[in-house]
Amino acid sequence: MRADRLIATVLLLQARTRVTAAELARELEVSVATARRDLAALSAAGVPVYPQPGRGGGWQLVGGARTDLTGLTESQARQLFLLLGPAAAGRPDATAALAKLHQALPASFRAGAAAAGLAVLVDPAGWGEQRAGRPEIVATLEQSVIDRAELRLRYRPRQGSAEVSSGDDVAVVRPLAVVSKGDSWYLLAERGERREPGPGDRNPAETRTYRIDRIRSATRTGEHFTAPEPAEVRAAWSTAVAQVEAIRGTVAATVTVPAALVPVLRKLFGRHFTLEPADQPRQPPSAALHAVVTAHTVTGLAEQLAGFGSTIEVTAPAAVRAELARIGAELLARYSG
Repeated sequence: MRADRLIATVLLLQARTRVTAAELARELEVSVATARRDLAALSAAGVPVYPQPGRGGGWQLVGGARTDLTGLTESQARQLFLLLGPAAAGRPDATAALAKLHQALPASFRAGAAAAGLAVLVDPAGWGEQRAGRPEIVATLEQSVIDRAELRLRYRPRQGSAEVSSGDDVAVVRPLAVVSKGDSWYLLAERGERREPGPGDRNPAETRTYRIDRIRSATRTGEHFTAPEPAEVRAAWSTAVAQVEAIRGTVAATVTVPAALVPVLRKLFGRHFTLEPADQPRQPPSAALHAVVTAHTVTGLAEQLAGFGSTIEVTAPAAVRAELARIGAELLARYSG
């Protein structure tokens, strides 16, 4: 096919300083006239190829430039390195791959791409905190996702749940994705037989999440599987997040807060903090605003709000107000005098 020949022609031009139409014809097993037409077509299409007449002449790339066969523009190359640069930090294979990609770019793109790769630094730790490390087992899990390799997990069950046993639990799973969420790592995996459910039946395969810090070992079973479509995997993770958030947000409290504290509360509670009404115009820092915060228990919610002292007023429900009073009384008894 001609497209294949044109790509092969560009690769030859990149590998050699100069090539004649006759040399190109021999390499690609075409006529000299066809080779000349291909070279002229590349030049007309914008590839920086030009002929050098005379003895020792031939065709070459302008200035020895290398053409970007991926079709990336300079702006696209910078955006790619802006995203991949921080992600490659601390990962030797990813760093090496990024270096090779950098060398494959046209010379005029490289400086901007390298600068973009260093433009963003990622430090997940807050002030005064230790940086959360990337668990060693993540690399094993990632490779299993890529290889579509079935795993036998040995993991520590959740405390305070029906899964608690005298030892570790074991499950054979099909790993779908490794997820980094905040300071935690999760494995999204499918377990059980995957088949089309019949009338009145249900598919016994289920998608579950595993906290990676609870996984003690992950060994391959030797079996491989066909993964669901990417959209299905994303939907499965969204469903898992919604289920967890629903559990975490079973207790709601109405609070009055100064506008200056709204960014702090949003960071602390995330999606469990909502202004009422949500689309308020910007207010001065001292303005009193109304909001709703949620948590999984009355005690947990009161403990988070207690740290703000009298700056925040809980107007409802009575159970959260009573728990705040209890916490205040405990502190007063311990520290008074």
